[in-house]
Amino acid sequence: MENLQAIGIEKSDCNGHFKENFETIAVRTQSERTQFQEHSVPLYLTSSYVFEDSEDMRAGFAEEKERNIYSRFTNPNTSEFVEKIAKMEGAEAGYAFATGMAAVFSTLAALLNSGDHIVAARSVFGSTHGLFTRYFPKWNISHSYFDVNKPETIESFIKPETKILFAESPTNPGVDILDLKLLGEIAKKHDLILIIDNCFATPYIQNPIKFGADLVIHSATKLIDGQGRVLGGVTVGREDLIREIYLFSRNTGPALSPFNAWVLSKSLETLSVRLEKHCENALKVAEFLEDDEQIGWVKYPFLKSHPQYEIAKRQMRLGGNVVAFEVKGGIEAGRKFIDSLQLCTRSANLGDTRTIVTHPASTTHSKLSEEERLEAGISDGLVRISVGLEHIDDIINDLKNALNN
Repeated sequence: MENLQAIGIEKSDCNGHFKENFETIAVRTQSERTQFQEHSVPLYLTSSYVFEDSEDMRAGFAEEKERNIYSRFTNPNTSEFVEKIAKMEGAEAGYAFATGMAAVFSTLAALLNSGDHIVAARSVFGSTHGLFTRYFPKWNISHSYFDVNKPETIESFIKPETKILFAESPTNPGVDILDLKLLGEIAKKHDLILIIDNCFATPYIQNPIKFGADLVIHSATKLIDGQGRVLGGVTVGREDLIREIYLFSRNTGPALSPFNAWVLSKSLETLSVRLEKHCENALKVAEFLEDDEQIGWVKYPFLKSHPQYEIAKRQMRLGGNVVAFEVKGGIEAGRKFIDSLQLCTRSANLGDTRTIVTHPASTTHSKLSEEERLEAGISDGLVRISVGLEHIDDIINDLKNALNN
């Protein structure tokens, strides 16, 4: 994260007053200007960097000086993106990845050894579940799942070899909420590394480090990009842990591309504005669905009917843009509803400007057995809607017409 400055912030207030304002950090944290004095940060599309002499090269590779060596290690664009996320999350350091799953895998793989054990919430993204169940066992890394609705049981799963406590909040796709303060207390008590996947919330809505998380992971592909354009991931947190993740990634190569980093860093400039509207629309969609007799149940963090509503209000600024609900009539009714949509997009992505509807049981979580899906709270009729930025009347009218079909 070398050669970065918060332009206009540090000079504006020597007491650092503006450093705490999310929007200003998002807009003004950027790489140093070049000799051309550009206002918008340029793209650094280079694979490598030159050295003044052999001593400069030696010192760089020995890490005696901070400098860019190779873009698989660092790049001005990726460094700027990471610096922004780290400041937004209140983290010491970070590293950016080609995808969100590259961030999840590399973070865990860098910190775990053969014989280690993970305790995780049962409600995790399907690919994360695949890591736990299909790949980590090959390296003698085991896991135990706890029920998100029974947090009092978490400590019963902790073993002497447990190293990491892992959770998403809100969860994907069920939109359950974990008490981050409780997880932080448990992790501290048992000397565990607490890792929170903060994808659904983003740094604008929730900051897990404030509640005791050691590391925070984002799939930047989602709301951070916000327009369905590029892939990316990032992990931020404790500097000593990020150092291990950096060294692992430097050798294994899951680095974020400079171009995608540039896009994502620019996207962060409008994150707060976009999320305010996303969340406003999502709450209205959730309220509409809750009043429709064809809907069995609705989950949205800022609905008072949500089982963890009070926890959500304590740790989240807004409710996010994802709503989970079930159409009465099971899987066939759910499919008919999705097929009847005219405006909303049928896609497996989320966090886009466009409203997206997904049927998790047949898409993102289709690799799970029926028993595994039900244990994770994913019924056959569960529908996940990522509410976009279209006019709210048009979104609701499309949902209404689909339900009436």
